[in-house]
Amino acid sequence: MEDAQITPGNGPAAAGNQPLSPTPAGSGAVSPPPAAGPKPASAPAQPYVPPVPGAANPSGAVPGEEPGGRTSIAEQAVAKVAAIAARAVPGVHTLGTGGGRTLGAVRDAVAGSDSSATAGVNVEVGETEAAVDITLVADYGIPLTRLADSVRSAVYAAVEDLVGLNVVEVNVSVADVHVPEALDPRAVKRQPAAGQD
Repeated sequence: MEDAQITPGNGPAAAGNQPLSPTPAGSGAVSPPPAAGPKPASAPAQPYVPPVPGAANPSGAVPGEEPGGRTSIAEQAVAKVAAIAARAVPGVHTLGTGGGRTLGAVRDAVAGSDSSATAGVNVEVGETEAAVDITLVADYGIPLTRLADSVRSAVYAAVEDLVGLNVVEVNVSVADVHVPEALDPRAVKRQPAAGQD
């Protein structure tokens, strides 16, 4: 039987991917079917699956072990998370006290900082733990102890879930109650009698 010829440019590795050239007529030999092997390069072997975040291992760490390095979370970041969580609780009119908010607004205007985002929130951050102090003004008509408990729960959940720190305590101080103008006796002015100026 005559040896099958391989077309030029194809090496032995590619021979299994393409059919062999036919043998000269009249030799009686039949070309063998293509060998089973990898599919041609034009067709992908499997559908593309996007990478899963965190699944890549660029650091070279051993799978199953925590990658090396240190994470540091600033107090300002924790304070903003706590402030947003506290403001989202129904019944919280604002955070901080009137004087503190005014001082913060002046400081923001002069320094260009954003301290109003964390007004009324003080935090202490350790490597794995945090303690949060919240000062707020409540809306009138909301039970204050229930409001404080709701704020405490919201801050615990937000800081632990979003920041990843263990919250050891959340102290809530209700500094004032916001009274709507309709209920504020100081807002009601005497109307002059008819015909008087």
